Amino acid sequence: MKFRTLVFDFDGTIADTLGETRKIFNELAPDYGIRQVAEHEIEKLRHLSLKQLLTHLDIPKRRVPSLIARGTTMLRGSITRLDLIQGMSEVLTELRVHVESFGILTSNTPENVDLFLRTHGLREIFDFISSTSKLTGKSKHLKAIRKTFSLRAEEMLYVGDELRDVKASKKAGIPIAAVTWGFNSRDSLTAEKPDFIFDQPKDFMRLLKPH
Repeated sequence: MKFRTLVFDFDGTIADTLGETRKIFNELAPDYGIRQVAEHEIEKLRHLSLKQLLTHLDIPKRRVPSLIARGTTMLRGSITRLDLIQGMSEVLTELRVHVESFGILTSNTPENVDLFLRTHGLREIFDFISSTSKLTGKSKHLKAIRKTFSLRAEEMLYVGDELRDVKASKKAGIPIAAVTWGFNSRDSLTAEKPDFIFDQPKDFMRLLKPH
């Protein structure tokens, strides 16, 4: 593999958190004076960028940090009961053998991620869990991770399921693999021209083929 370090998003990429996140959002919505999200709306929302999503749901940008903080705290109570994306355990274990370092960069909390990974027997394969409370703060963290491991940009790959993941990677000058089983739709992700697009976990095996 040409990449020395793989860094993964967590929610929607490794952990199947969408249903629980919607449930928590709907519990918090009345406190913020914002409307709840019905299950039938999810497919429409998958085509929206972060800015479009906040506008569509009438969420003031200034309320986002508080909403995330409360939401991730509430998620801790159910994190160990949530499912791993089917097929990811085997793929992660195989990929780890072929790279020097393995990590997570998420908007969730390190505590939640740690609990989830330990529950599914995967904590030991990850060298680090990095977190940003800002929805648009991943670019800076990706650059910092690259410097920490003394990597050239092309030696590191970020993996995520959202448009903001693709945009953050491009801003940081780091290759991005977009997965289509998470929040944003395949069409919306493809439009952002990620370096790779994977429709199922086994597609990661393409990274092991000679280029």
